[in-house]
Amino acid sequence: MNPLNSMWQRLRTRFQRSDNEPDAAPSKTSSHHDQAEQSLRALLEDPKIPDAVRSSLAADFGRLESMLGKLERDELHLAVFGRVSVGKSALANALLGENAFDVGVLHGTTREAMPRPWQEVAGSGVHLIDTPGIDELDGEAREQLANEVASVSDLVVFVVDGDMTTRERDALVQLAQTERPLLIALNKADRYDDDELMRLLTRLREHAKGLVQAEDVVAVSAMPPPVRRVSLDAEGHEQVEMIRQAPNIDALRNRLTDVLTREGQTLSALNASLFAGRLTDAVAQRIVVARRELAAKVIRQYCIAKSIAVALNPIPVADLLAAGTLDAALVMHLARVYGLPITRREAGGLIGTICAQLAALMGAIWGIHLVASALKGISAGMSTVLTATAQGALAWYATEIVGRAADRYLAAGKSWGDQGAKRVVSDIVASLDRDSILREARAEIQRRLRG
Repeated sequence: MNPLNSMWQRLRTRFQRSDNEPDAAPSKTSSHHDQAEQSLRALLEDPKIPDAVRSSLAADFGRLESMLGKLERDELHLAVFGRVSVGKSALANALLGENAFDVGVLHGTTREAMPRPWQEVAGSGVHLIDTPGIDELDGEAREQLANEVASVSDLVVFVVDGDMTTRERDALVQLAQTERPLLIALNKADRYDDDELMRLLTRLREHAKGLVQAEDVVAVSAMPPPVRRVSLDAEGHEQVEMIRQAPNIDALRNRLTDVLTREGQTLSALNASLFAGRLTDAVAQRIVVARRELAAKVIRQYCIAKSIAVALNPIPVADLLAAGTLDAALVMHLARVYGLPITRREAGGLIGTICAQLAALMGAIWGIHLVASALKGISAGMSTVLTATAQGALAWYATEIVGRAADRYLAAGKSWGDQGAKRVVSDIVASLDRDSILREARAEIQRRLRG
């Protein structure tokens, strides 16, 4: 298991501590925070990341920069997440104590996710984020936004207003996979009597077993309906008033305050580090892809150069020596592509290993190659052109194999892996369409010779 994921799991376990247990040591919390800042800054400023890779991941790097700023400002982000019309905005407003987020009866009032400052907890400023509903009509983009906001928030309150639907259960599982600490708030609890409420909370805890701790499933009433009060005026006439009730969110507020007081800064640091870890993996993958694409172009260039050099060299065997020099240059060029420069001696050794395996697999081809080289010295006119083209095509094919084998070796960090050079070379030979490559090589050689 990833060490950061393990830390998340330990934090979830620590949420179950009783209030009389000691809090995490401030020095350890501060250490997590400082390490996360250093990690994010190092990734943002890493000069080894190619500009093309950085540009292709511009949105992620922008988010990383925002997360670094959040750490530097000691901010914590709390996302309110859930299905349409369960009362997410009303709950966020109740926590804030003001109507900062739109609340409406229309299907899907929340259209964007904007953080609003809530309160300070243990020296950190907590911000609330109200997210679009996860099942809004024509809301695919907003659903994606909600998932993205939740994935970079430090804590998520998943709001429901009854037993979970299949879609809600799926969303809860998806959120849990982001390794975010979750709380479930059963909103509109005022609609149920005490027995119904207990049964519903039990049912929700069953749904969330293994994902959310039982004590992190709480009941709230973010916007209780007004109470009708009838009174008599001085003349004995009935007067009807609708008395607005205060939100009943103490259970959620207390739980949030408890969690954020003890673990807030650590949650923020680990969340940022997890995101940085995912981005580092994405950067590494993009770099590998970019290097592979560049390596493929380099191999093709050397295939063309070697095939033409072999085809144009009239001296028997000398063309093979020239070909060997080009192969060494190819390997050294590929090594620079992967940032693993090697000496000419190392390149020669690598080529020797590859060719030894090729000789065992393709003895007939190398025999033809040598015969064609000899024929060029005693042939003239059309026969020379034909043998030169054939030999150049074979040189192209051989270089393709040498280049791909060297590429595989370098991409693995100068290693043939568990299966060794023999299996790697064998797999490459088996994967190539020799006839197709030879046809392409002959056509390219003839085109360039005519030119």
